[in-house]
Amino acid sequence: MDPFADERDKMVTSQLRRRGISDARVLAAMAKVPRHLFVSGTRRTKAYWDGPLAIGHYQTISQPYIVALMCEALALTRNCDCLDIGTGSGYAAAVLSELCRSVVSVERIPELAALARNNLRQAGYRDIEVHDGDGSLGYEPKAPYDAISVAAGAPVVPVELKAQLKPGGRLVIPVGSRQSGQDLIRVTRIPDGSFHTDNLGSVAFVPLVGAEGWPEGN
Repeated sequence: MDPFADERDKMVTSQLRRRGISDARVLAAMAKVPRHLFVSGTRRTKAYWDGPLAIGHYQTISQPYIVALMCEALALTRNCDCLDIGTGSGYAAAVLSELCRSVVSVERIPELAALARNNLRQAGYRDIEVHDGDGSLGYEPKAPYDAISVAAGAPVVPVELKAQLKPGGRLVIPVGSRQSGQDLIRVTRIPDGSFHTDNLGSVAFVPLVGAEGWPEGN
């Protein structure tokens, strides 16, 4: 018996379908993944709230709609190999794993990486790799990827992430100011090696800290 099943169904209907999310596989994944297992303490009762929630270390679990929007923009299939940047508590990685063949996730804060591994294990997602590291540099050992999802805002699109895309691969990343919001950008690698960029709208994310992101502490 899942005490949060009704809340999850309401989330899909009122937050996702109402805002135009239409990919049936994305909607099914969002209806399945137990978001409350990726939120701790007193915040668990607000797990399906229409907004981000703090998870510690000045980081957040993204709003459900934003997770769904990014997954839909990545045009994922069951044969996709996906890189998830900014693991946080592990929720987005779990959703991605419902949509992809494999998911590798990178988190720069060791305590959050450990939390995510535990959350994913408790939720039954045992095949997701979570690595400690600088997400702005991607994860070259498993590259190239069909899709890369970045849950933190960068000043520009990291060159290394673009380089780790397969031909035809998609990268979705917030790009813009560290403090006042970003644009959600989708970069598609064209088979000839060039890149096509789409602007998916305004968003607000924590900063992507790293060698190809923002410096720490500024």
